[in-house]
Amino acid sequence: QVQLVESGGGLVQPGGSLRLSCAAASGSIFVINGMGWYRQAPGKQRELVATITSRGMTNYADSVKGRFTISRDNAKKTVYLQMNSLKPEDTAIYYCNVEIKRSGSSWRQYWGQGTQVTVSS
Repeated sequence: QVQLVESGGGLVQPGGSLRLSCAAASGSIFVINGMGWYRQAPGKQRELVATITSRGMTNYADSVKGRFTISRDNAKKTVYLQMNSLKPEDTAIYYCNVEIKRSGSSWRQYWGQGTQVTVSS
C-alpha cells in the first residue's frame, strides 16, 4: 500500500554534486517516524549512509560526514540527501528507508526502488 519513489541519481565527475529525493505515498492515512538512506556498491554489503529522526536529529556514516546532508520535509512526506564533493567510492545504488505506520496496521519499514549514483572521471 505504501510506495517510496526515488529520484535524482545520475552520472557525475569526482567533486560534483547530486541531490536525491524520496517521497512516500499511500491510499490510506499513515504516520512517518524515522527516515534514512542506504547504499550498496557492486560486490559489497548494503550500508547505512545517513538517518534523520522525526524531530530532525541526524546521523552519518564516517565516510560521508561533512560531505552529505540528510533533510526532510514532513508536509511533502519526503526525505532528501544532498551529496557534495562526490568521490568514485560513492558509486552505488542508493535506497531510501522509511518507518511508517498505516491506519489499521503496525509500524514497519519500507524501501525505495533504488537509484544509481555513478561518480567517474
